[in-house]
Amino acid sequence: MSDTLIIGGGVIGMMMAWQLADAGQRVTLLERGQCGREASWAGGGIVSPLYPWRYSNAISSLSRWSEGEYPRLAEALIEATGIDPEYRQKGLIYLRVEDEALALDWARTQHKPLEVIGQEALYAREPYLATGHHEALWMPTLGSIRNPRLGQALRACLIQHPRVEVREGCDVQRLMIGDDQRVAGALTAQGVIKAGQVVVCGGAWSGKLLAEAGVLLPVRPVKGQMMVFNPVAAGLCRVEDPLLSRVVLCDGRYVIPRADGRILIGSTLEHKDFDKSTTAEARESLHASAASILPALSELAPEHHWAGLRPGTPDGTPFIGAVPGLHGLYVNAGHYRNGLVLAPAATRLLSDILLGRESFMSADAFTPPGVERKAALAG
Repeated sequence: MSDTLIIGGGVIGMMMAWQLADAGQRVTLLERGQCGREASWAGGGIVSPLYPWRYSNAISSLSRWSEGEYPRLAEALIEATGIDPEYRQKGLIYLRVEDEALALDWARTQHKPLEVIGQEALYAREPYLATGHHEALWMPTLGSIRNPRLGQALRACLIQHPRVEVREGCDVQRLMIGDDQRVAGALTAQGVIKAGQVVVCGGAWSGKLLAEAGVLLPVRPVKGQMMVFNPVAAGLCRVEDPLLSRVVLCDGRYVIPRADGRILIGSTLEHKDFDKSTTAEARESLHASAASILPALSELAPEHHWAGLRPGTPDGTPFIGAVPGLHGLYVNAGHYRNGLVLAPAATRLLSDILLGRESFMSADAFTPPGVERKAALAG
């Protein structure tokens, strides 16, 4: 029997498993599909909330800790697996920010480098941007990571870890709850899997699983559609002289450069339950946004168009911690648009709770809701 059973093999679940196993625990990780192939794969990989000054201080604290951890994490994964998650710290340019004064005040209080740059400095950094911008906000320390490769690296790290058992294609049907209201494992399509404690890291599916146990976790799927362009293959630029070198955010949409010259554009926000289909409407809207930021993309067809499901919460705040009323049950879910951003900090915070260690901050702001009724299903 494992010390900890983790349900959900996204970046949050995989980082949880890695941290707990490195601390000496025996960990079983369950994933209904393949690890790292849901929201963790579908996102953009910006290592910051899009507009960080619009979030709570608790989110800012998690984000700041994660930003400091990502360079070390990327190096550790390269060393352990040979897979480069392509962490790039080249900064972010904000165009047309309506609440600029609030942003600059936030930066001062958070000790973050954020400044207004003029037209000349803007186009010196990104000469292929659309003309007409007279100024921008510039955050030089912001990084990005190639999230599909991050998922691949984490998965490879866990598969070779002597204290981790990874079970993919293993759908969890319900939690196993005793008469004493202790969670002792899960019933899966492969049978009962027991553990000393259970952590739900199921992303957008977390609310459905916990509802069976009487925990009304307000986590709902929010679809996001994205596209990627390959201007190098189209002959529009060279890898050595790309169309875009830094993340650029404008009117809620962003373009993200990759090391091979590809450019991502995202993202839509759609409440469509668990529908992951792509639409012609979103394709046109995303293409128009991409062209409005980088006109060279206006006639270039996207290389790929996809959709993923974010685990949305009412105010964007995740749930991290023990579930009141059910012993041995923990949650790390509901990170909405910031799963990759917050993953190192959110998993460290819950790992510290599980291991009885003092942590870098309090988890009080992220406490999950308690059980609403006595669980009807006993193990």
